[in-house]
Order: sequence, then C-alpha cells, then structure tokens
Amino acid sequence: MSGTTKERKPPESEKPPPATGLRRLLYVSAGLVCVGLAYLGAILPGLPTTPWVLLASYCFSRSSQRLNRWLKRSPIFGRLLRDWEEHRGIRRPVKVLAVCLVVTVVSLSIAFGPLPTWAKVVIGGLAVIGISTILFVVPTIPRAKRETGGSRPPLG
Repeated sequence: MSGTTKERKPPESEKPPPATGLRRLLYVSAGLVCVGLAYLGAILPGLPTTPWVLLASYCFSRSSQRLNRWLKRSPIFGRLLRDWEEHRGIRRPVKVLAVCLVVTVVSLSIAFGPLPTWAKVVIGGLAVIGISTILFVVPTIPRAKRETGGSRPPLG
C-alpha cells in the first residue's frame, strides 16, 4: 500500500475561522465583558487581571481581529498578552506584584473587615489557592528569554 497517502494534520499555529452570526456576537460580548473585568482587576487588588485578559484575547481571536489587535496594542495589557503568546508565562515582577497585592488586601480584609469568622477563613483559603496558582502553576518567563524577547532581536 505504498500508493496511499496519510491524512495531513493542519499545523497547530493555524487558527480556526472566525465565528459568524450569533456565535460571533456572543464571543465579542464575552470578550468585552472580560476586558471590563480585567480593567477592574487592574484597579481592584482583590480581582485578578491576567485570566480576564487571556480570556478576552481568546474570545476576540475567534470573533474580531480588529478587537484582538486593539487588545494586543493596549498599553496596559499588550505586554502581558505578548509574554503569554511568545513564552506561555508571566514575568517575575508581575508575579511579585500580584502576590504582594493579594497578601496586602486579604490581610487587611481579614484584620479590619467586619466579617464573620467563617468568611475570613474562606477568604484566607481562597487567597492561598490564588497565590499558589500564581507561584506554582503559572510559568515564570526565564530571564534569558525576557532579555532577548524570545523571537525578537536583542536591543543594543
């Protein structure tokens, strides 16, 4: 059977075709909601930013290339998205800032918030889960890749 050809798999870098109709509207709406939550997360220390930005980019990549380009060019979220797409990780200073903010906000909430004891325990437990995720699950971009920018030529 030397004359048979194997079925060719598309490369993983190929993106699915953009959604149309109601599905596109749902993706765009979900992406805009995620961007709103990401902006809130950038302002409010208790709300994460990164997952909402990544989810918004996912939604926009399936519905609107214009909105996806806008998000990637954002001065607030653009670098985070580029780091994730190029290196599949987050820079160490971003992780340090996230952990410090979570610890500060949760500690202040537990110490000074008029919350019942069970709520303080739940908040503390969720904070531990969040910090553990940031530290041990989300990859850190190695310094060597950060300095060269991965696929970008080094400055100098």
